[in-house]
Amino acid sequence: MTKKIFIIGALAILSCKERPKKETAEISVQQSGSAVYDDEKKETDEAHNWLEIHIENYFAGDLGNLDKMMKDMTTKDYYDYKSDAMNVDMEVDGSLTQKEFEQKWKTKFDTSKAGVGAGFLITGQDWDSIKVVKCQLVSQKGKEFLFDVILSDASHQLNYPIKVKVIKENNEFLIADVLQEDIQP
Repeated sequence: MTKKIFIIGALAILSCKERPKKETAEISVQQSGSAVYDDEKKETDEAHNWLEIHIENYFAGDLGNLDKMMKDMTTKDYYDYKSDAMNVDMEVDGSLTQKEFEQKWKTKFDTSKAGVGAGFLITGQDWDSIKVVKCQLVSQKGKEFLFDVILSDASHQLNYPIKVKVIKENNEFLIADVLQEDIQP
């Protein structure tokens, strides 16, 4: 009988003992004001401002320096691509036919939006004062930003809608692509 009382007492003591707690994982939720979001917003704003300033400075610059300015604000691939696009079917050294141009660049760029025969950023040959009247972020993926841009030359009453891809490379922004229409003959 004492054995039974001892077993019942031992069971009572064990059952009153605190059960081990299951480990719980703490979950922290970041709010929209997180550091990551703030950094992306800051970088987007910087890309936006850089693009507007560089476009307007390009068109306000000395005509003799436009090629150098274009080279300084674009990636090497885009500079070479756009230079080829501007010279398709021209009677200049190194110019390509339309077919040669498409073959050369089709794996890196959408050659249907190269602006063949058009200048850098606008299709017009003459301008007075080009201003950025719209520069809206369409998408961002990492260090790549796509902007919907409208450039305007008020004195000629012309608007130039384009899409501009800007990348951040080695802590500087560069234009990596401009989607624009070809000049129709």
